[in-house]
Amino acid sequence: MWHALVLPLSEYRMAQTDIRDSLRERGVRLTRQRKILLDLIDTSGEHLDAEQLYQMAKKRDVKLNRVTVYRTLKMLKQGGLVDELDLMHYGGDQHYYETRLKQEHAHIICLRCGKVEEFFGEHIQKMRKQVEQNLGFQILLTRTEVGGYCSNCQILRAREVEQARGTELPARGRGRTSG
Repeated sequence: MWHALVLPLSEYRMAQTDIRDSLRERGVRLTRQRKILLDLIDTSGEHLDAEQLYQMAKKRDVKLNRVTVYRTLKMLKQGGLVDELDLMHYGGDQHYYETRLKQEHAHIICLRCGKVEEFFGEHIQKMRKQVEQNLGFQILLTRTEVGGYCSNCQILRAREVEQARGTELPARGRGRTSG
């Protein structure tokens, strides 16, 4: 999975401080292994699943094991620091992780190649305000996913449709007799 957002270093450092403070408030230490996972989630430039996180983290700390990764992800999710995303189930039952401390955004997922982009902007905030005002709803968390085809996959799909039409038309005429 790929996404377009890379946090500026100043925002990343601020997020790390927020994460440490949030963990401290819950009585949880930011261990080396937890820090590795949070760093990977924040700076990889991708939405990673647990197995990908494990493989990448293992390169930084050979003592890290799969159970620790899953337990840490669960703890970070329960602590409200990490969101677990299904990204329109593009990867089947895969779940992907990102820090919750980012500005609210929408995930735009290509249903063909799996490319994930993040859309930030005032439109997301406007929608949130409209829901709160029009429905009297107190929003605690928003998650928006949009599925479709990226520009590259639109071109590939158009070619496939044209190819299918080209081979399909003669097949329809086979076996028919005029009369």
